[in-house]
Amino acid sequence: MRPAPPPFRRKPETLLFTATPQTLAHSPPRAAQSRRHAASTMDDLREQIELLESTANLTTSINDVQHAIDLLTAARAKIAADPQAAPMTLAKLKDPLRKSMDTASKDLKPMYQGLNKYSKALDKKFKDKPLPTAENDALSSHPQLINRAIAMHLLREGEFAVASTFINEANTHPPHPEPTAGTPNPYLDEAWERKLATGTFNSKELQQQFAEMYHVLHELRQRHNLTPAIEWAKAHSDSLEARGSNLEFELTRLQFVSHFTGHSPKDPHLAQDIADGPLQAWTYARTTFAPFQLRYSRELQQLTGALAYSENMTDSPYRRYFYNESAFEEVAISFTREFCSLLGLSADSPLYLAATAGAIALPTLLKLQNIMKEKRTEWTTQNELPVEIPLPPSYHFHSIFVCPVSKEQSTDQNPPMMMTCGHVIAQESLDKLSKGTRFKCPYCPSESNPRDAKKVFL
Repeated sequence: MRPAPPPFRRKPETLLFTATPQTLAHSPPRAAQSRRHAASTMDDLREQIELLESTANLTTSINDVQHAIDLLTAARAKIAADPQAAPMTLAKLKDPLRKSMDTASKDLKPMYQGLNKYSKALDKKFKDKPLPTAENDALSSHPQLINRAIAMHLLREGEFAVASTFINEANTHPPHPEPTAGTPNPYLDEAWERKLATGTFNSKELQQQFAEMYHVLHELRQRHNLTPAIEWAKAHSDSLEARGSNLEFELTRLQFVSHFTGHSPKDPHLAQDIADGPLQAWTYARTTFAPFQLRYSRELQQLTGALAYSENMTDSPYRRYFYNESAFEEVAISFTREFCSLLGLSADSPLYLAATAGAIALPTLLKLQNIMKEKRTEWTTQNELPVEIPLPPSYHFHSIFVCPVSKEQSTDQNPPMMMTCGHVIAQESLDKLSKGTRFKCPYCPSESNPRDAKKVFL
């Protein structure tokens, strides 16, 4: 048994890693104070919303306005029937109409007051602050990649018409890099950046693929129809198998459960006899479970063994497989993840992740900017932020790599390299161990050639 080395070692689950003495002195108490202030802010706003809901009564105002409309309609009909009576009709209409409108305005007054108080509470709690100035604007050097991120986000959200218009305008008026003076710009002339940006804009295949994804997701979530997803999984079975994905089996298992419970999603509008469910599930299992027997033998035994409890499934040990209200949502999430992975994309929009992480970091950066002005210090750390930004668990990524051999952090000149056995070390360690010839992995008995090592991108 070979030891399991820790090829990836990272610092605490934060995006940023360095802290100055000034910020360390203020971080813990200020963080707690910020949390208490945020809680107090939300309590005040919630109180104003509840007050607004209790005082605003639109029903009475709507009835008063409708009464005024009825008066006008009756007057118009009376004048149309007898034009000679128009002056007298309008004279009689004046006072009732004014009274109805005054009553409606009086009923709306508390709502206007509540809205004003709520607006004042928002302005008081969320004061308008200027955004921090960026002396080094790295984004201005890569406008094509920014446009690509926007286009990809629109495609992921299913806004195909908007994405098409945006791509056409970006092609018609291509942006030009405008790097800030003194900003490092190592990737400006790289061919991969131009290929990545223009490849997305010049191809409609990606739009068609995302349209297919949204069609499958609609069938899963809205109609509980597994057929399109199963057909897609079968068409990409080899790729999913190479990734070690469980998606095809998850879809097949859910289809079996749907047959078993008598709610087969092949035709959600067709009523089925629940008593025939186990028989339909058994028939489905005999025709579809064979390819999964080697890898999922235990799961298949549990599914087929549950047939013995068909008359009392709610009290059986297999209840969790057959009564899961979130099953279709879970398999939809798995489908989205695998679909995007086969396209070489992450399951979540990078633009959304970056914008959300930036919004979380912005208050801390504003506070840091004020502290630096007060202390008259400068931000001297290169390629790092001098404060820690706590992020949600879903935003935790491997942002650094520390070589388990040299104990040094990887850089662009010394990137992490994965050997054929799957272990990862830094390029310099690889060169020292191999010396250009076949060598033994420092963590397992496997041997590999340095030319077979692959660069790892974090």
